Amino acid sequence: MDERPKVGVGVIVIKDNKVLLGKRKNAHGDCAWSFPGGHLEFGEKVNDCAVRETLEETGIKIKNLRIGPYTNDVFEKEKKHYITLFVVADYDSGEVQVMEPDKWETWEWFSWDLLPIPLFLPIQNLLKQEFNPFI
Repeated sequence: MDERPKVGVGVIVIKDNKVLLGKRKNAHGDCAWSFPGGHLEFGEKVNDCAVRETLEETGIKIKNLRIGPYTNDVFEKEKKHYITLFVVADYDSGEVQVMEPDKWETWEWFSWDLLPIPLFLPIQNLLKQEFNPFI
């Protein structure tokens, strides 16, 4: 197991009262639905990471970023430990597309009360906190 947790950033992109989720592949959480996001790079600001990862993975731009909660995520099987910082943002522009086909199968918009299954562990932990980005 890694000695120290890594820091992940999950971006809750909102458009038309829905959130954007992608189906992961070839990584921990394979086949689970997840928000855009990734690793916080050395010296990078959390909001800058959110903007960068969303653009890299989905091809869209976001705006009105606000810091959300965090989760403590231990992936037992993969022996990985992350602290996931969530950022809530509004869709700004661009067409959602799979920019990294080696990592993502598809991107889709979902209502908060109709999220797909299985969900990536950090989102499962976020829901346990009863967080709702629309409140």
